[in-house]
Amino acid sequence: QLQLTESGGGLVQAGGSLRLSCAASGLTFGSVAMGWFRQAPGKEREFVAGINWNGGSTDYASSVWGRFIISRDNAQNTGDLQMNSLKPEDTAVYYCAADGRAYRAVVLTVSEGYRYWGQGTQVTVSS
Repeated sequence: QLQLTESGGGLVQAGGSLRLSCAASGLTFGSVAMGWFRQAPGKEREFVAGINWNGGSTDYASSVWGRFIISRDNAQNTGDLQMNSLKPEDTAVYYCAADGRAYRAVVLTVSEGYRYWGQGTQVTVSS
């Protein structure tokens, strides 16, 4: 079993930065892929960024490419999402997620691939 807890959300002006963190409890975090998703009011949850189990592969939604950076520290059981040049359209609840299958080499970009989810953290970008 894996439990995920996000932190670092808040209110920021357009052009600013935020760093989200995902703390994992459980012995398997270091062997599974993880990702970040977001859901804005009235919209479906969407993929933001993903990273495979050892950090060797990453992928990003085109809307955040070049602005967001996903990373992980398996020794600390944490994953981060550095968000730069934030835009009002980045406003959403952000969720971290972890795969249920160990040592998957590819990055998961669909929510159905993830088994464990955090409770979400609100990010609001004002114009």
